[in-house]
Amino acid sequence: MSILRGKHIILGVTAGIAAYKSPLLVRLLKKSGADVRVVMTPAAKDFVTPLTLSTLSENPVVSDFTNLDDENDLWNNHVELGIWADLFIIAPVTANTLSKMVNGTSDNFLIATYLSAKCPVYFAPAMDLDMYKHPTTQKGFETLQSYGNILIPSAYGELASGLVGKGRMAEPEDILKTVENNILTGLPLYGKKVLITAGPTYEQIDPVRFIGNYSTGKMGIELADSAARKGASVFLICGPTNFEPNESGVQTIKVSTAEEMYNSVHQYFDKIDVAILSAAVADYKPVNTYLSKIKKSSGSLNLELEETKDILASLGKLKNKQFLIGFALETNNEIENAKLKIKSKNLDFIVMNSLNDKGAGFGNTTNKITIIDKDFNQIAFPLKNKEDVADDIINELIKKIDV
Repeated sequence: MSILRGKHIILGVTAGIAAYKSPLLVRLLKKSGADVRVVMTPAAKDFVTPLTLSTLSENPVVSDFTNLDDENDLWNNHVELGIWADLFIIAPVTANTLSKMVNGTSDNFLIATYLSAKCPVYFAPAMDLDMYKHPTTQKGFETLQSYGNILIPSAYGELASGLVGKGRMAEPEDILKTVENNILTGLPLYGKKVLITAGPTYEQIDPVRFIGNYSTGKMGIELADSAARKGASVFLICGPTNFEPNESGVQTIKVSTAEEMYNSVHQYFDKIDVAILSAAVADYKPVNTYLSKIKKSSGSLNLELEETKDILASLGKLKNKQFLIGFALETNNEIENAKLKIKSKNLDFIVMNSLNDKGAGFGNTTNKITIIDKDFNQIAFPLKNKEDVADDIINELIKKIDV
């Protein structure tokens, strides 16, 4: 899923031939998960219809301060719309609109909304070659950028006049990519590589039976999504689960056994900046695995078990630049046991939860955690849904590391 998921985006459309690309841009923004509202200049309707843009955006298109077809209709509130937006993209920006943006000439609803906007504004110029190269136009680009607006450079190509040169509006795919990359580079974990383990491991007894636990993997997957939303590239090493991450910045590596998880974690560890080990790895596995189903017989069945490799402890011995986070699910002496794990496994902090707390632990949509750092400072959080818990953990991580 795109970084634009859930964003409120205004698309401003002005009166240039490049407006024919606006419907495709609306479609791409919607597919990215954004809520899109289109504002047109009155003259833009000569190039693309409001019906097309309203159908694709699933919102009414606004081009005037009032609904001219209904004198009793309430006025369109440009201030409210400007505050609503998380992003404002104006594409195309004609020479006429550029001049109005530079000088604050608020003679249409689009410019009034632009002047009211509190969010980042992206502008994609589209004009003929000589107009684009004119000193006043170039000065306009510089001025808008000095206001904090973000230029989406025009492309080189064939123009409506028949000339070939710079001035062609960037393609909708390129506009989308520019906006996404600009947002990503401003996020606190941009450029960081984060490894997260999630879910249970299944240790095979025979082809139909295994040793496992009640972990669903939801907590770890929420952590992966949260880290990706903060700009990280995430490697999610995940045991058997019915859940999947939503964010496009998450690369999932599926494993089944503790041995497979151990090997995968060690394959990636030297490449990453942060490791969060939230998986519920089996502590023991059968010494012998049966190749065919064990038949039921009278009496008891004895299984000989051996310890699995301690993934967290092995990383604690290897780490140099990595920030290492562990999890502790306890039933008694919770804080003391969590502190022992911090020291014995060389952790930077640990996320502790207790099965004694209602709503915490496996199989719940909620969790209640306490974060303890290597200096034994504690932060206790109330019961929350796991998405919010994941955000709390990632926010604490951001405070601790040099970003």
